[in-house]
Amino acid sequence: MADESADRFSSPESEPATSGAVGVRPGAITLARHGEPALSRKVRFNAPAYGEWWARYEEGGLLPGQTPPDSLKATARRAGAMIASTRRRSIETAAAVADGKAFATDPLFIEAPLPPPPWPRWIKMSPKHWGFFARFWWWFFDHHAGQESRAQAELRADQAADLLIDLSKNGQEVLLVAHGFFNTMIGLSLQKRGLKKTQDQGFQYWCVKRFERL
Repeated sequence: MADESADRFSSPESEPATSGAVGVRPGAITLARHGEPALSRKVRFNAPAYGEWWARYEEGGLLPGQTPPDSLKATARRAGAMIASTRRRSIETAAAVADGKAFATDPLFIEAPLPPPPWPRWIKMSPKHWGFFARFWWWFFDHHAGQESRAQAELRADQAADLLIDLSKNGQEVLLVAHGFFNTMIGLSLQKRGLKKTQDQGFQYWCVKRFERL
C-alpha cells in the first residue's frame, strides 16, 4: 500500500544526515531496480518515435506474470522504511515485494530523462540502442531538450542520498524501489558520503545495490 510521500518517514526537526543516535549504527540502504515493464522492446524506429516510445514507457506498468526474487522480498520485510518513485512501474514493483506492507512514494526518485539525440529520421535503432546513445548525449554533451539536465539530476541524486541516509541513521534498513540509471547516480552520491557498496547485482530488472557505513 503506497503513501503519497516519503516525508512521513522524517521530521523537520530531525538531525543532519551526517549524524545519528549515539551508539547506533546506521542501517543499510538498498537500491532496487523495478521489474520488467510491459512495453515491448522488439521494435526499431527513428529518434522522434523513440521519444514517443519513452514517454509511454514512463507511464506504463509491469509485464504481468513476474515473480519478485525472494532475496528482495526478504529485504522489504527487514526494511524499516520503504520508498518507491512515483512512476507506475516502481509502485507496482514495490507492491509486489512489500506483501501488504506500507511504503511511501516520492517524485525525488524518478528516472533521469532520456531525450534522443537530434539525429536524422532515417537512422533507426532498437530502444536498447537509442537508450544508450540518448544517455551518452545527455551525460557527456548535456543534451536535455529542455528537460532535466545532468547537473540538475546530480543535485537531485545528492538530495535523494541525503534523505536515504537520514532515514537510516537510527539503525533501520531502508529500501528504495526506483530506476536503473538514477539508482546508479544515487549510489555514487552515497559513496561520496562515505558509504561502501557491499552488494551489486548489476543493472537487470529486480536487481539491487546495497550500501552500508562500515
